[in-house]
Amino acid sequence: MPGSRSRYVPDRGLTTRMVTTMFLIGLLYVVCVGVLLALLRNAWPVVLVIAGGLFVAQFWFSDRIVAAGMGAHEVTPRQAPELHGAVDRVCALADLPKPRVALADSDMPNAFATGRSRDAALVCVTTGLLRRLEPEELEGVLAHEMAHVAHRDVAVMTIASFLGVLAGIMSRVALYSGLGRNSRDTTTAIAAVVIPLASAVIYVISFLLTRLLSRYRELSADRSAALLTGRPSALASALTKVTGQMARIPTKDLRKAEPFNAFWFAPAFSSEGSLSRLFSSHPTLEQRLDRLGRISAQLGRV
Repeated sequence: MPGSRSRYVPDRGLTTRMVTTMFLIGLLYVVCVGVLLALLRNAWPVVLVIAGGLFVAQFWFSDRIVAAGMGAHEVTPRQAPELHGAVDRVCALADLPKPRVALADSDMPNAFATGRSRDAALVCVTTGLLRRLEPEELEGVLAHEMAHVAHRDVAVMTIASFLGVLAGIMSRVALYSGLGRNSRDTTTAIAAVVIPLASAVIYVISFLLTRLLSRYRELSADRSAALLTGRPSALASALTKVTGQMARIPTKDLRKAEPFNAFWFAPAFSSEGSLSRLFSSHPTLEQRLDRLGRISAQLGRV
């Protein structure tokens, strides 16, 4: 159970959502593989090997894939003493093993955590975040990211995102195999229509499931971090600073970071009319600050 081996407060709502998401994602995964098997009936061993291999690769190497995509590189305590010191304090407070620590050379103030387990986690902050935050604010952000590791929702998001990859493969197989092209076989012709449609439906459902889970997990990580550190105001201050500074970041940098919004501490939007803003993986800043304000009031009454 999330939080059972750390000092982070367990979140039953998050646990329920993760179990439900994994169950539905599992069903979609079976349907997805089934459609591929129907498409390539004579090559079913190859389909199973490729689908299984891609899943294992994405799950096992997710931390490296995400880190590489965001330009992160691991740093030693000697290279980044302030960052390592903050991570050490949060890990001691939470009773969690220390993750690998990385820096991303970007002026965009942000942070993320990834990894398949608590023992194989990576926490990264950007150089822009280090320059802008006070020590207490930095610890609040790191406590938020370590909450994702403690709750194991990072692994769930990694598994859930794999379906989008598999749905894309389905569409490409149907496209490049020329299925239904110049064919008089009625079954094949129907499959040529059904398979792209099925892949699109699978992608949309998996996208919506991950977005719903992602928004809740961000609120859960905010709450857990605030209760762990006892300083919800520091996390609220960090959120306000990070979100406020996003407008000053060059559009090309925001566009590069936007595909990884589900992992970032705060989302990056390259334009006001961005579709990513409409289907954001995060709650609004107002929602997050409101929740933190309530927690601060509750702690003040204790």
